[in-house]
Amino acid sequence: MTLFHLPTLNFTPAQVAQVCETLEESGDIERLGRFLWSLPVNPSACEALNKHESVLRSRALVAFHTGNFRDLYHILENHRFHKESHAKLQAMWLEAHYQEAEKLRGRPLGPVDKYRVRKKFPLPRTIWDGEQKTHCFKERTRGLLREWYLQDPYPNPTKKRELAQATGLTPTQVGNWFKNRRQRDRAAAAKNRLQQLHHQQQAGGCSTSP
Repeated sequence: MTLFHLPTLNFTPAQVAQVCETLEESGDIERLGRFLWSLPVNPSACEALNKHESVLRSRALVAFHTGNFRDLYHILENHRFHKESHAKLQAMWLEAHYQEAEKLRGRPLGPVDKYRVRKKFPLPRTIWDGEQKTHCFKERTRGLLREWYLQDPYPNPTKKRELAQATGLTPTQVGNWFKNRRQRDRAAAAKNRLQQLHHQQQAGGCSTSP
């Protein structure tokens, strides 16, 4: 059985994997990082450890939180992960690319910018099973439109064309979605005002003179 000699303890690769999994679940990234940095770095030890997905996942997590995106991409592109880990790793892959793009451009990314980043840096097949379900695409489309609506509920024709390209809709469909959303928001706001007025009237009617 292989043992790794650390400052105070001896761990087998399986025990290292268990410690990584426990620290990952605890959310203590700093402690997880210190533990990983204490492990041996010789090729044979790394090969033994990298057979355990929890070790690779932990290394990716620490690389992401320390801004070491090059290491993150290398880990995610060169090791295949189980489907249960995909969502978490996909989120790190995308967020890392978003942060790099924001740093390069010197401004926050809008919905269309993020779409372009996703197109430029597609998910590696090591963390994506290749499935593309229709309802997922529709949800992503709605999410993109909602995200842009919060920034600008009145997009100009240029933005409508960009959103149409990003969502696969036509500019007319994009315009109709924004129009309908504004109408729903106005109706909801009017309803809230009526409810507040009603509550105020009730409160006034129930008040008694001293």
